[in-house]
Amino acid sequence: MPTCDRNRKVRRTTIALLISIAWVAHADVDERVERLLARMTLEEKLGQLTQLGAGQPEFSAAVGLVGSVLYTTGAAETNELQRATLAKSRLEIPILFGFDVIHGYRTIFPIPLAMASTWDPALGELAAHIAATEARAAGIRWTFAPMVDIARDPRWGRIAEGAGEDPFLGAAMAAAYVRGFQGNDLSAPDSVLACAKHYAAYGAAEGGRDYGPVEMSEATLREVYLPPFHAAVDAGTGTLMAAFNSLNRVPATANRHLLDDILRREWKFRGFVVSDYAGVTEMIDHGIAATPQEAARKAITAGLDMAMWDNSFATLAQEVRAGRLPESVVDQAVRRVLRAKFRVGLFADPYTDETRAAAVTLTKEHRDAARRIAQRSMILLKNEGALLPLPKSGKTIAVVGPFADSKADMLGPWSGSGKPEETVSVMEGIRSVTAVSQAMESADLIVAVLGEEREISGEAASRASLDLPDDQQRLLQSLIASGKPVVLVVMSGRPLTISWAAEHVAAIVQAWFLGSEGGNAIADVLFGTINPSGKLPVTVPRTVGQVPIYYAHLPSGRPANPGDKYTNKYADTPIGPLYPFGFGLSYTRFEYSNLKLSAPSMTMNDRLTVSAEIRNAGNRAGEEIVQFYINDPVASVSRPVKELKGFQRVALAPGEVKRVEFTVTRQQLEFWSDRGWLAEPGRFNIWIGPNSVDGLQGSFELLH
Repeated sequence: MPTCDRNRKVRRTTIALLISIAWVAHADVDERVERLLARMTLEEKLGQLTQLGAGQPEFSAAVGLVGSVLYTTGAAETNELQRATLAKSRLEIPILFGFDVIHGYRTIFPIPLAMASTWDPALGELAAHIAATEARAAGIRWTFAPMVDIARDPRWGRIAEGAGEDPFLGAAMAAAYVRGFQGNDLSAPDSVLACAKHYAAYGAAEGGRDYGPVEMSEATLREVYLPPFHAAVDAGTGTLMAAFNSLNRVPATANRHLLDDILRREWKFRGFVVSDYAGVTEMIDHGIAATPQEAARKAITAGLDMAMWDNSFATLAQEVRAGRLPESVVDQAVRRVLRAKFRVGLFADPYTDETRAAAVTLTKEHRDAARRIAQRSMILLKNEGALLPLPKSGKTIAVVGPFADSKADMLGPWSGSGKPEETVSVMEGIRSVTAVSQAMESADLIVAVLGEEREISGEAASRASLDLPDDQQRLLQSLIASGKPVVLVVMSGRPLTISWAAEHVAAIVQAWFLGSEGGNAIADVLFGTINPSGKLPVTVPRTVGQVPIYYAHLPSGRPANPGDKYTNKYADTPIGPLYPFGFGLSYTRFEYSNLKLSAPSMTMNDRLTVSAEIRNAGNRAGEEIVQFYINDPVASVSRPVKELKGFQRVALAPGEVKRVEFTVTRQQLEFWSDRGWLAEPGRFNIWIGPNSVDGLQGSFELLH
């Protein structure tokens, strides 16, 4: 037998064995769940479907019943609470401790929008694994992450927590985070249960106002907003969190189409779904329930399994006993929660080793990883006259701006248990490389660190303006008026409208909020130790009036034309964004050439490869993120002008050339229709390039 055939047979046998083991494990857990469920009272069942904070009065009255606790951290603290619970629990069912470990627990990584700027899912997986290791040592078994909402409106503050505007990139990052958090064994000491949130379409809130309603077509939902959730489910996420928003006038918390039709019937999800904070009782304000009891009944009937904070599911005992809610509905939710507890090993060992945290928290290895990821999260937006990289000696540098020495802001929103005093500021990072002038007047050049405070990024931080604050804008203008070279470092949780800076400042670096090692990473890029390689995961608008703005828009019957008034554009701003999706410069220069297709056409069940040569035409080694886009120009419905369908990070030495190849399959050509997913025969356009605007173009035919 040829070696390749033997290898394939071995792989098939291995996969079959792993599947068999998984089925046996699931069967064993299911059997144990059923035995436990059969012994539980109705109140005990409903307790398992309730998550409270340990400081809530309702919790004190229900110790031994409550199934999950949020915001209690630390091995000693969680152990103490666990002992108290097990002492009062008739069936000794342990608590599942949950916490928002979004981009790190104690070692803080760049915000997720910044990590998406690496276009490197492996780095996202690494960050999640380290976060899981540290969180697990603090007694946490469940993180409310990853947030996988697609966001095409930067006014929405929670754009900081996701991967930006594109479903393909978002799906890749979502799956990576789930793998990183959960690993291969949920009971392992470096694993926590993941929670893909906020299901679904939360990022499309009306006007970018957090918690706002969402109205959208089924096609947009399926093609844009659901793919990252589907990827998370396919990657094995143990839980999902229902979104605050209503979707087509039904709150996600009680949206049967989302929670049952799609999630469980189509995607075969076996985990459980938790509400967001007080999400069940908020259905009263949504106007679809009059009482907490009615809201709880509607939520659990639609497929919600656990209520966070509002204790609403405790009211369901009356609903069951009155015959308005079948107990079998409660039982199904309890099965899902208990199954998760067995999978994370809570019944085998409900406690945490109180000596472990000191050995695995904020280690040198973890800080090195945080620095490496931060280095690759930054995007060089402008570098006029090759001002960057800066010289390490011979020049006097002033570092100015409200965030120049801010450690707290560097952590960004949702920074877990990260501490400012354990964080490196920009000033500290630059001082580790060169001397910093205390007086701007005596400096040869200026590094201005501007942007937004972390408090106006993240949840409940929607903004009507995306400009720099007035005082920062005045400062920047005064720096430019000095005549000295200025490097602008933008710290923010969203793209800002920096049109004036783009015109007047020589060099601009989008740094986001980079976490514990942010200051060192920024210095590494500014002084050339690292060649920047990040690319925008979101479009940067010229002005807030362009919002929502994204590259994969639908075409118009009157495409934008600057020479024709009666076309699809604004009268008072140039056509297009300030910086397009996928954009990012380097200290070297990359050239694209020699586009090739393996065939001029493919059938529905066939594959086709598309490739191009990428050459490092500069004098520095660098990494380029090569992007692959597809467009269906003639279809039964209008299709986006471009859609990302592949990307690769390629390292090239000066003068080196590599051919980068992408594979086209039918799945990449499908769109949602009344008949489900559909690919139609015809011509397709393709591009390989450095961003969503530039690149080499070709085409092929899809045959019947």
